[in-house]
Parts: sequence; structure tokens; C-alpha cells
Amino acid sequence: MRKQLGELLLEDGIISREELQEALKIQKKSSLKLGQILIKKGLVDEEQVTKVLARQFGFTFQSRLSFKYDESFTRIPVNLIHRSRLVPVGRSGKTVTVAVADPTDLHPMDDLRATLKEMRVKFVLSPESEVMRVIHGSFDQAAAAAREVMDGIQEEEYSEFAELSEDTMDMANEAPIIRMVNAILTQGTQERASDIHVEPYDKSVEVRYRIDGILHKRLSPPKMIHAGLVSRIKIMANLNIAENRLPQDGRIQIKVAGNEVDIRVSTIPTRYGERVVMRLLNKSDVRYSMETMGFTGALEKSIRKVIAEPDGIFLVTGPTGSGKSTTLYAVLSELNDEERNILTAEDPVEYEIEGIGQMQMQEKIGLTFATALRAMLRQDPDVIMVGEVRDQETARIAIQSALTGHLVLSTLHTNDCPSAVTRLMDMGIEPYLITSTVQAVLAQRLVRVICPKCKTGFKPTPAELNDIGLKASQLKNGKLFRGKGCEHCAGTGYRGRAGIYSFMHMDTEVQRAVLRGDDSDRIGQVARRDSPHKMLTLLEYGRIKVIDGVTTIEEILRVT
Repeated sequence: MRKQLGELLLEDGIISREELQEALKIQKKSSLKLGQILIKKGLVDEEQVTKVLARQFGFTFQSRLSFKYDESFTRIPVNLIHRSRLVPVGRSGKTVTVAVADPTDLHPMDDLRATLKEMRVKFVLSPESEVMRVIHGSFDQAAAAAREVMDGIQEEEYSEFAELSEDTMDMANEAPIIRMVNAILTQGTQERASDIHVEPYDKSVEVRYRIDGILHKRLSPPKMIHAGLVSRIKIMANLNIAENRLPQDGRIQIKVAGNEVDIRVSTIPTRYGERVVMRLLNKSDVRYSMETMGFTGALEKSIRKVIAEPDGIFLVTGPTGSGKSTTLYAVLSELNDEERNILTAEDPVEYEIEGIGQMQMQEKIGLTFATALRAMLRQDPDVIMVGEVRDQETARIAIQSALTGHLVLSTLHTNDCPSAVTRLMDMGIEPYLITSTVQAVLAQRLVRVICPKCKTGFKPTPAELNDIGLKASQLKNGKLFRGKGCEHCAGTGYRGRAGIYSFMHMDTEVQRAVLRGDDSDRIGQVARRDSPHKMLTLLEYGRIKVIDGVTTIEEILRVT
């Protein structure tokens, strides 16, 4: 009988018995595989899991793939390659070597054998990121790099655009414009961009991708095709292409490399033309759970204690793009079961969660957070999630909901935990109502994670340690880590993002400070006193992540 993955990892000394048991518990209430859970918790890396899977299923393991094109590869359907995450990498005589990412997905392997029936197919197992690197680099002709598409537009075609400039509808339907927009969207998805910016200036247009929280310039199309690009995006998002004086919001749903991508489109008028920002939400990557959020054990325990309460308010704070919605989705997934009625009011609904009633706000027709909250209370809810507390009316209804036996989850745009309390008071909420309902506040930021492929240790200087308030004695083996930059991380030294958090429990002393009318600084001092509920600041939490080798000093200083 084949040994399980967890047993093999245990035998190799990669994880402990306690870590395996904890991961197995998470797996019972999650759609994630055991290996994915262990990777997300930082207990193993992708290569370690793939190597053990290769041994478990009898595959040859190949950590690095070297692609060599062969004519026979054209017979393999590109959608099979994308959908099944398998890729041919070379041919020797009658043998074609194919790299796969999932050894349990046997049907695509059978399909491939049938396609290449006169040849011998040899399957090797490689990390999914490595398989996808080859797929994107060699099998995405339909999604060639946007720069290549731009370079492929002939000069005579540009002259045609100049003649069409009076009719943006005609320009938007030109084949080169369609190709370029498709390529921009596809390349953004492949590069894991969270946002794509199309920015017009006096004599140029810039397209920038936000990857791991940082904007990167990717290309500069000619200014004469800007109107066509914007109009094409508007057509795809069902927006009014004739209106270019007012902001507009829309949505695009497309499929890229077998993944469903939901794109929120926002346009605003500027001096040099309309500026477009597209937020990319990859539905195929959605896996929310408390265990994979990167909380420390103590923080996860504190949050679980708060959301186990039958009533009260739990607030998540931070600037735009700090991951507040992701945290709330993780909490909702934790609470989601057949015994609870969970309703949400969101603007917009970013991801759909089965078993939860989600409402999309539409202010144009009067469906605001406040009106949605009132309607929810007549739907017999147990848990209510409000996308954001923006005004006094919404805040008051949320407080009334908590006072009448409901657990309310919401977000606020403040910089830290104590400021959330003073923000509510600024809205006109009485201190006694805040202390009666708010159970806890979580502040958060997102920092870039050091690339696992080029991660390297170094001995920091006293000045570097002093910048973040660390001592050499606190480091593990006297070292910190950073990424050198490689192909895997596009030379940045970072790949992916993780949260840093600050948690303030509304205990008796904090409540007294609120009732006294203390300002946010004084409330923060009280919350940071030595007690079972002592609040860590974002900087203090960031130090833990630096010592653990998750991120760098520069990243923590950038966001705190």
C-alpha cells in the first residue's frame, strides 16, 4: 500500500508529528491539498513537497526544466496544456518527455498518450511554478507578450489609427487594438498583477502592472492609439464609450490559461485623456482559511476567540490594498457552516462563497450599506459582514445589530487599531456604545515575501538592525535573509505577499481609556501595557517576520 504524503514528510524529518496533525485538521474543513496547506503555513517549500510526491507515485523528479522545441508538440492541444498543467519539454528519438505538476491527475496523461500514440511518453514530476514557467514562456502564442504585439503593429496600421481618431468605436474594433488589449490582460494575469494601469500623458501612454504591491512599467504604446485602447476596454466592461467626462465603473469576466479572471474596471477623466485601472481577481486561486493567512499562533487564537462570540463587532483596518477583504473572507470561511445564516453587504462582491448570501451595493438606485444592513436584520442573520463603515448611519446600524445579538464584521480606513476607535467617535458614535459592542480591532499591511528560489542569508550591519529596532542576539544564527533576484521573481528578490498585523482587544483597561475620551496615542499606550492582551504594533509584528526570514527590513520599513 502506498504511503501517504504526510507520512513520507514525517519520515524524512521535514515536518513534525504536531505540524502534520494540525495540517490534517485544516484539510478536513478545507478544499486545499495537504501539500498546499503545508506550503502556505511555511512548513515546507514547493520543491520539497514535489520531490516527496515523485517518490510516492514513482515519478522521476526534475526541479528545473530545460525546454527544447520539437515539431510533434504542435499536435498537443494548447488548452490541454494550460488546463492540466502539463508541458512537453523535449524529444529524444521516439520518446517525448512531458513534465506534470499533479501526479494524481491521470486523465490528461492518458489523453496525451492518445494524441502521441505512435510515440513513447515519459512523464516527469516538477514543481507547479516551474511547469507554469515553461507553459507561459513557450506555449502562450495566443497571449504573446504585449510588447511583441505592439512591435508587430505596422507603421501603415498606425496611420490608419490616426485617420480613425474621430471614431473611437471604429478604432476599438480594429484587430491590432483587440490583440493588444488581450495581450495586456493576459500578460498581467501571467505576471500575477493585482492591478493594470493605463495612464495617458501629454505625448505618451504608459501601461504599468502592480505586482506584489509595487508598480512596474511594462510598455508605452503610441499616444494615437490611447483612445482605441480605452474604448476597447470600455466595450468589454459594458461601459458608455461616448462618455469620457465622467468616471465610470464596470466589470469584465475572461478566461486566461484555463483560469477564470474577474476584472473590475475604473475609468476617470484626466487632462490628457481617460485613465483606466483594472483590478484583477483570479477566481481559480481563491482559497481562504484562517490557517493560511500567516497569523502567529497567538494572534490566530485571539481572533478565533473573538469570532466565537455570538455578538459584537470585529473591525479590520488598514489603507486600500492592505488585504482587509481577504482577512474578512478567511473569517467568513471559518464561520461558514449549515448552522449559521451569514449575509454580507459588499462594494463590490470580490469573490463568491458558497453558502453565504452576498449583496452587491448599488448607490445609484439607493442600495447603500445602511439600507442593506436594515434589510439584513429582517433576514434572521447570525453573522453580518459590512464591506466598510463609511458614515455615521452605517456605524449606528452596525452597533444596533451587535446590541441585538449579531456578530458584525467590517472594515475601517484607519492606520492603526487605536485610530479605529477615535474614527468611530469622529463619526458621532458615543464612547459607551463603542465599548459595549466593539470586541477587537485588527490593523494590517501587506509586505512582499522573499523569493524562495534565490533566498540567501547575510549578516546585517548594526545600522540595518538599528533601523528596525533589532539586536544581533535576537537573530537566528546571527543571520537575516534577502532575495538575490532570479528568473522566478523577475529579478526583484520577492515573490508573493504576506500580512503583518496588530491586534487590539477591547479589554477593561482599553474600554476605560475610551470612556475617558483619551486620544488614539493614549489608547495605544494602554493597549501596549504588559497584560494577557498586550497589543503588538505593526512594526513589532514585522520584526518577527524579518527574524523568521519571511521578509526583509526594507519591506517592513516601507509599509509601517
